[in-house]
Amino acid sequence: MTVALDLNIPALYGGCIEYYPDFLGETESSLLLDRLWNELQWSRTEITLFGRAVMQPRLVAWYGDPEVRYSYSGITLDPIAWHPSLLEIKCRIEAFTGRHFNSVLANAYRDGRDSMGWHRDDEKELGPEPFIASLSLGEERRFLLRENGKKSVGLTLESGSLLLMKDSCQKKFQHALPKTRRKIGLRINLTFRAVKSQAPV
Repeated sequence: MTVALDLNIPALYGGCIEYYPDFLGETESSLLLDRLWNELQWSRTEITLFGRAVMQPRLVAWYGDPEVRYSYSGITLDPIAWHPSLLEIKCRIEAFTGRHFNSVLANAYRDGRDSMGWHRDDEKELGPEPFIASLSLGEERRFLLRENGKKSVGLTLESGSLLLMKDSCQKKFQHALPKTRRKIGLRINLTFRAVKSQAPV
């Protein structure tokens, strides 16, 4: 079943977003969160935002097929070979969506101070209409969407939930995961992607 955001998303956004709150069960989500937190090769580096260098406000890890590079905000990521757990969940999401993914950007939000600013996943390596499958694990966080000049709408992403962004979503809308003052723990987000062209070395 496709669940809309707070507003009538299928009508508002032309059906380019789908949300499945219980793609994974509670126990499986908890076990996967713990495994990925302890076993992935997390890093934090400088990125360029609006012409200035800042530290990423979260940890990241880029996994994928050999030579699948990805560039954003002034950095280029070289893939780490697939972790078995990432490969397993990739295959399950592929079977569910009927789409193929060759990479995943994992984001770790250690507490409410870690965040993701407003942006589009519209890098040229992803093609003109990227299909991105986003799996959430751990603490619930608020996911925001906005169209140029319009008020943002939001959805609380639950642990084990799957959010699909497809078709013209990245052209029309920005999204963000804002900071929160609530005392919360770890959240890991896996964003599976199909890189269609390689970033320069």
